[in-house]
Amino acid sequence: MRVLVPFDARRPKTRLSPVLSESERHAFAEGLLADVLAALAETPQEPTVLATAPVEVSVSVEIDERPLTQAVNAALSEADGPVAVVMADLGLVAPAALERLFDAGRVADVAIAPGIGGGTNALVVDHPDFRVDYHGVSYRDHRERARELGATVETVDSYRLSVDIDDPGDLPELLLHGKGEATAWLREAGFAITGAGERRIELERSETESGP
Repeated sequence: MRVLVPFDARRPKTRLSPVLSESERHAFAEGLLADVLAALAETPQEPTVLATAPVEVSVSVEIDERPLTQAVNAALSEADGPVAVVMADLGLVAPAALERLFDAGRVADVAIAPGIGGGTNALVVDHPDFRVDYHGVSYRDHRERARELGATVETVDSYRLSVDIDDPGDLPELLLHGKGEATAWLREAGFAITGAGERRIELERSETESGP
C-alpha cells in the first residue's frame, strides 16, 4: 500500500491567519505534519509526503505544485495498487486509528475517514477509476462517486481521524487532547483554553517574550 501525506509547504493554514502570523503558520503546520508522520511511523506503512515545495522530513518527499485534488488524482492515476491519502493536519491522529483505516482499505475498494465538517480526512483507494474531489462536502461526494462506479465503500468512524486543524475554533480540541509537537508548539506560543466565556470552551493567548 502506498501512503501519501499531502502538505502545502508554500501557504499552509491560511484560515488560521486571525490568530497566527505567516511564520507561525509555517511552524505550526510543520508540527502537525510531524505528528502525522510520527503516528505513521508506528505502523508498517512507509509514507511519502506529497508537498508543494521542499520540506525537511525523515521520509521521502515528492514535489507537486498542483492543487490538492489534482495532485492526489495524478497519483491515483499512476497507481497499480491501493493508495492511502492521509491529511497532514490530523492533530489527534493515532497509530491504531490509522491501522483501522488501512485494514478497511484491504477489504473495500474505497475506505473513507470523514472529518467532522463533512470533509475527507483520510482514505484508501483500490479502484482504477476512482478519483477524489476535496471541495465541499467531499465525504458525501466520494461515497456517491464510489456508488456510481459500483465500488465497495467502508466508512471508518474514528474521532482521532475526524479532527483536522483548519480554523481557530479547532485549536481548543488540540489543546485538550493532543500530545504531540503541534500541541507543544501552541502551548509554547501562549495558547490556552478557558471556560470563562459564554461558550463552554474559549481560546486565549498570553504574551510570550519570544515565540516558539
